[in-house]
Amino acid sequence: MPAQLPVMPQSTELTMVDPLLSLSIRAVALIALLLWVPIIASFRFAPGVRWAGYVGIFYHLAVFLLVFKLPAPEWARAAGYSWLLLDVAAGVLGINQVQPAIAQDVRLGGHIFAGIWIVMASLQGSLAAKLLGLPTGVILFVYTFASPFLARVWLGPAAILMLVWLAILAWQNGIRHL
Repeated sequence: MPAQLPVMPQSTELTMVDPLLSLSIRAVALIALLLWVPIIASFRFAPGVRWAGYVGIFYHLAVFLLVFKLPAPEWARAAGYSWLLLDVAAGVLGINQVQPAIAQDVRLGGHIFAGIWIVMASLQGSLAAKLLGLPTGVILFVYTFASPFLARVWLGPAAILMLVWLAILAWQNGIRHL
């Protein structure tokens, strides 16, 4: 009896492997949280240090996975990805010593989209996620328009709220209702 050849599937479609799909929301939120802490510390203790730009880029890359994993309308996810694209671009501008005002304006443009995504993702979740995410998103969104009239210190509460929001996401393993 002749040996049979393996049967090939009729479809020529390739199967894509994504190793990041196995990461939990808890793991992604913890990575983002651990990257956000030194950035916040640099605001207070070493403003303008170059290393914070590198850490900031990695923080925003970690948040890409949160945008993918957290429930939100597709248009809100698009806003989240837009935020991250602009903030990573601003980080690259900063580490390459482009005028700080240019990088800051790009970053503020991204914060409009950050506000939209954070609010919409938070609305899908627990009371804790809402209580932290809604003001975080609103501050980021509104500050962009008010920034010509307000000092950067007005962004401080959003930075702290974001820290706690990420901790809640890690603790709850997502944005779900408890």
